[in-house]
Amino acid sequence: MKLTKYLLYLITNLGLGLMTAFGQQKITNPVLNHDFPDPTIISANGIYYAYATNSKKDERLTHIQLATSKDLTHWKDEGDALPAGATWARGDFWAPHVLFDKQLGKYVMYYSAQSVSDTLGKCLGVAFADKPEGPFKDKGTPFLTGKSFINIDPCAIIDQATGKKLLYWGSAHQPINVQELSDDWKSLKKGTVKQAVIYPKVEGGYDRLVEGAWIDYYKGYYYIYYSGDNCCGPNAHYAVMVARSKNAFGPFERLGETSKNKTSVILEKNEKWLAPGHNSIFRDKKGNAYIAYHAIATDKAKSEGRVFLIAPVVYKNGWPKVIMP
Repeated sequence: MKLTKYLLYLITNLGLGLMTAFGQQKITNPVLNHDFPDPTIISANGIYYAYATNSKKDERLTHIQLATSKDLTHWKDEGDALPAGATWARGDFWAPHVLFDKQLGKYVMYYSAQSVSDTLGKCLGVAFADKPEGPFKDKGTPFLTGKSFINIDPCAIIDQATGKKLLYWGSAHQPINVQELSDDWKSLKKGTVKQAVIYPKVEGGYDRLVEGAWIDYYKGYYYIYYSGDNCCGPNAHYAVMVARSKNAFGPFERLGETSKNKTSVILEKNEKWLAPGHNSIFRDKKGNAYIAYHAIATDKAKSEGRVFLIAPVVYKNGWPKVIMP
C-alpha cells in the first residue's frame, strides 16, 4: 500500500507520468509516425535531439533529418541538420551518428552517402557544427571511400578507458570493424589498422548481414549493438543483436554464446512491428537507458515507412533487455 501511494504521489505531484518497474518513462510508439530510419539520439541543453537517414517529407528531400523533444514522447520535426549536403555525394545520406567533443567545442556527425563517382559506392563523411541542431558542414571530401555499401553505418566514441577516439562501421556481408581516429576526427589515425569485431554468418537467421553498430559502455563492458540482415522492402527481415567485451577492440562475446536459446537477438518483430533495428542507446537525465530504433508497422494503413520508436532498456545479469509495452 505504501509503495502504491508513493507511486501515485510521483505521478500526480511530480508530473513524471507512467514509469516502468525499473524507473524509466513508458513511451507510446511510434514517437514519430513517418519515415525516420536509423535514429541517433543525444541530449544537450535539456533537449533530446534525434537524427535520421534522409527522407522526403512534404515532397522535400531532407539530407539528415532532425527532430527534438523535451520529454521523449512529444517530438517536433526541425528540418535538415546537413542542409548543404556534401559536394562529393549525390544522395543516400544514411545513418548519422552525432557526438560532442568538449575539447574542440564542436558537435561531430559521421554519416554515409553515395559518391558522385561512378567507380565508388557508399562512402563515409564527417561534418561539424557549433550547435546540436546544426547546420553541420561537411569537411569537403569523403572520410572513407569504398565500393558497394561496405563503408556505411558509422558509430564514433571516445574510449572511456584510454581516451582514444574510435570509429565502428561496416555492412555488405563483411565484418563490423573498429579503428582509431585522428584527434580532429577528420581521418583514421595514421599507423593504425582496422580490426574486425563482429562477423556475419555466425549464428544464422538475422546475422547473414551485420551492420548498424552502436557502442554503449556500462559497468566495465563495451556493449556492441548491431542489426541484420535485411532492413527494407517487402522481404524485410531485421532485428537487433548484442555482444560485449572488456576492451573496445574486442574480442566480443555474443549474447548467443551464453544464452540458452543460442541467439544474440534482443529485439525482433512482434504483432505490431516488423523489422525493428538500427538502434542507438541513450540515457535520460536520471541515467535511465533507452533504445531508439526504426520499425515497419504490421498495419500499413496506420504508418508510413520505417518509423521512429523508443523503448526502455535495463541491464540484468550482465546483458541488456528491452522492456516492451
